[in-house]
Amino acid sequence: MGEAVRVLFFQPAGVVFHISCIFGMVMDMKEPTIRIESLSMGYRGKNNVTVVARDINATLQGGELTCLLGPNGAGKSTLLRTLSAFLPAVSGQIFLLGRKLSDYTDKELSKVIGVVLTEKPDVRNMTVYDMVGLGRSPYTGFWGNLHDEDRRIVDEAIEMVGIGPLRDRLIQTLSDGERQKVMIAKALAQQTPVIFLDEPTAFLDFPSKVEIMQLLHRLSRTMGKTIFLSTHDLDLALQMADKIWLLDKSKGVHIGTPQELALNGVISDFFVRKGISFDASSLQFRIEKGD
Repeated sequence: MGEAVRVLFFQPAGVVFHISCIFGMVMDMKEPTIRIESLSMGYRGKNNVTVVARDINATLQGGELTCLLGPNGAGKSTLLRTLSAFLPAVSGQIFLLGRKLSDYTDKELSKVIGVVLTEKPDVRNMTVYDMVGLGRSPYTGFWGNLHDEDRRIVDEAIEMVGIGPLRDRLIQTLSDGERQKVMIAKALAQQTPVIFLDEPTAFLDFPSKVEIMQLLHRLSRTMGKTIFLSTHDLDLALQMADKIWLLDKSKGVHIGTPQELALNGVISDFFVRKGISFDASSLQFRIEKGD
């Protein structure tokens, strides 16, 4: 299975546990969905290896929304690509549902991990329903014909995200926020227990950013999904995330709840600059006006 097919499969994905048994794969909430051991990541050239970050040890848990923060160039996209198996690890191991990530086939991964990319879907003359239906690609085979069960799953995904009134609209007529919801619904139709999102709130206005983050938090809670996303929306991440990963080339990775990272000074170390202060009790940044 080639890379192009994997990209199709790895667009959004999801599972609904409490609403319908057809969204299968109930996760054991006591065991981590993903376990990372001594991971170093980067890019392999012909004669050298460029390491972006090294010695990462961490876990991702079902039922939690985890936000990945860090400056540009810190390696956020590289980490997501490595966890998604688009890039091989330089060293160390990634375990997915207790099994080495490297042992999965592309087809197996398409039923376990869904990836929502930053890029807007470049499609025209496709309805919302048809786009969400593409999430069934790992199960429908080459021709992609939807059967009754597939249609039921697509319908439930659309309703879960709250885009029922948009189901017959063409993708190119949607706002950025509506389009992002469609891609998340497509993720739910894919039925994976894990969703990775690369800056899902980029290009959105503030109300849409809030709505998408609230939606992702609700999906992690109600469906037991492992949702891991990169973002530059620091204030939203601190308010909405269950866990925060702070990634920096020189400082490494710091992981904890927003409150833990605030109280131990890590957030201030990462983001406070001249004219910027951080209130650990309210988890809010304050910007001083210039003279």
